[in-house]
Amino acid sequence: MKRIIESACGVTAAVALFAIMALTFFDVGGRKLLSNSIPGSLELTELLMVAVIFAALPLVSLRGEHVVFDSLDSKLPPAFRTVQRGIVHLLCAVAMLGLAWLMWRTGNDFRASGETTAQLGIPKHPFIYGMSVLCGLAGVIHLILLGRPDAGRHEHEGPVL
Repeated sequence: MKRIIESACGVTAAVALFAIMALTFFDVGGRKLLSNSIPGSLELTELLMVAVIFAALPLVSLRGEHVVFDSLDSKLPPAFRTVQRGIVHLLCAVAMLGLAWLMWRTGNDFRASGETTAQLGIPKHPFIYGMSVLCGLAGVIHLILLGRPDAGRHEHEGPVL
């Protein structure tokens, strides 16, 4: 399962990032050489950034690569750190699953109202649903890590799943 998540999310983020790079290259090139930019390039970049950020979110959770303030951890007893990590995973899971639920509801609202991007008219609801699913996946990953005895190890200690 870990490989499927890493492959699917990694490829999605990589393809979207490459598309942003190519779009920016051709947009700037067209503007400088032909005095004409690609219509809707800003909208496309924004949508692709959504894909990059939210596809990377489950990977960050899976690998334990969130920003961590651990300067006091070496001074705390191991049992306290274990409880602390469990609490952090529980809070992250609740936040991610709650956010997924809210985004799904927003996706339903956008679909019902026919919300689209301003210039290109691209429907927004598929992107909101994707964001919801990826936040939900990150939340589930935190729940799985919560149930593991080595849950929440820092990235320098290696992967946990």
